[in-house]
Amino acid sequence: MRSFHEGQLVTLVGKGEALDGIVVHAPSLVKIEVAVPDAERGPVFRTVHPKALRERDAPGEHDDALRRLIRRAPSAGRSGPRGGPGAGHGRRGHSQVSGHRTTGK
Repeated sequence: MRSFHEGQLVTLVGKGEALDGIVVHAPSLVKIEVAVPDAERGPVFRTVHPKALRERDAPGEHDDALRRLIRRAPSAGRSGPRGGPGAGHGRRGHSQVSGHRTTGK
């Protein structure tokens, strides 16, 4: 079984041509997030199965653009279970969840 780590140079093989890419995040053994160049939209992120990836040693022509995309994107590993857009640490001064309020029984 191959394991991929963040920043590793890979080639995405599948339908059509092979694309050079860089591993962005490996959240599980069956899901790898990779930055690859797209002819129409520029560099993009794709989530793929590890069987569709091959390791590569030589740098590609799009690696600089892919690294810039990775730097601009928020870190995928730090967000937690509710890590969507707008998820953060909440408002200042509200670091703890308030307890349950009793009804005065």
